[in-house]
Amino acid sequence: MNKQQLKIRRVLESLYAKYNHRDLIEPDPLQFVYHYETYSDMEVAAFLAAALAYGRVEQIKKSLTELFKRMGESPYSFVRNFNEIRRRKIISFKHRFTTGQDIADLLVLLKHVLRQDGSIQGFFLKGYSVGDDNVVGALSKFCDSLCAIHARGNGGKVSAGLKYLLASPARGSASKRLNLFLRWMVRDDEVDTGLWRSVDKAKLIVPVDVHIGRLCKILGFHNGQAVSLSTALKITQGFARIKPDDPVKYDFALSRIGIVEDCDGKYRPQCHDCELFEFCDFKHLTEQSNESMSMNFM
Repeated sequence: MNKQQLKIRRVLESLYAKYNHRDLIEPDPLQFVYHYETYSDMEVAAFLAAALAYGRVEQIKKSLTELFKRMGESPYSFVRNFNEIRRRKIISFKHRFTTGQDIADLLVLLKHVLRQDGSIQGFFLKGYSVGDDNVVGALSKFCDSLCAIHARGNGGKVSAGLKYLLASPARGSASKRLNLFLRWMVRDDEVDTGLWRSVDKAKLIVPVDVHIGRLCKILGFHNGQAVSLSTALKITQGFARIKPDDPVKYDFALSRIGIVEDCDGKYRPQCHDCELFEFCDFKHLTEQSNESMSMNFM
């Protein structure tokens, strides 16, 4: 590990110590998973919470509160026994461009998974191999298999809404929400649940949203403009050089800078208090500006 990587690891460990605590999870959608106590309910809640983790934080919270209210005390039981009566309970649900019909289609698939394999993990493991470099292949098989099951019962068609909820890496997607779900399930610390014991955390891919994409560019992990599968892999490789056995360890803590500290990549006076300030391009511009102002006052 070179000096720059050591410097980055020091900063990331500081962020991890500061933010990676159960009582700081809110407003992250992961908070909804901890509303439940059983493995089955937590797994189903996590999948649905991650699936709708797009858009403004407050809107995500509002939508998930409404969805889980409609599903009752046990998300697992609601899905396991999903029928026409339960479909009517959620058909009017909407989160941005995800409709109640999209959620109903997803729940039909989850019902199939739970009845056939016992858990979402059981279904995922059918496409997972310990010999794989990462979870991209397994995640692609997971999404594509579910879409194929849906297509068989719907005239060979899969709606755009369902495809969005099952964003396969095979289609070039960074699969942010699905990789977020895997992080919640596989990693085990104060924040992540560690419910899945059969997937190696070293194979996880960083769930890249606009915040992580911006902050990882500051750290020099990538220089792309669009968030794609290629971008997610480059960012994961950057973290792996620092923490090869757990490249997604710092995801939650680092994302707090964007979500909690409201960093948008533009300079503000409070930037001087940020752990990443020394890596930002505008740091040098700020220093030059301060020098120029000092000279003007001399």
